[in-house]
Amino acid sequence: MGINLNQGGGDDLGGAGELSEINVTPFIDVVLVLLIIFMVAAPLSTVDAPVDMPLSNAEPRERPDEPIYLTVQSDQTLLIGEDPVDSAALAMALDAATGGNRDERILLRADGAIAYGDLMEVMNALRTAGYLKIGLVGLEDTGAATAAAAVPGQP
Repeated sequence: MGINLNQGGGDDLGGAGELSEINVTPFIDVVLVLLIIFMVAAPLSTVDAPVDMPLSNAEPRERPDEPIYLTVQSDQTLLIGEDPVDSAALAMALDAATGGNRDERILLRADGAIAYGDLMEVMNALRTAGYLKIGLVGLEDTGAATAAAAVPGQP
């Protein structure tokens, strides 16, 4: 707030009045602090389980807000998010991660070195646990997708 120091006497208040202006400095400070907090917190919310995934040329689908990743590493270790889980306790760990919601989509990430039969065993374990919505995750290969679309007569 500011005060007008004009001594002009045209009103009943003696010419002195308050000016009401918004001070935006505290607002800018709060916004910058929030920006720094989000810049620091964003990298911490990603899954960093090392896995060498095969390329995919399918169109990417919209991801859910908080996806549940089941990762199969090259040594057939299972991870939910970044937490290792035993294959015998997979159903209990998924129930804990989904809150018992069997309609939640489980995104399955597998190393490229995993044999097809081993991947099918994990998918069968998911189906046995009652999780029928399974999404396979792969790396995007946009170059191969555009090249395949340019060549007519190839699937």
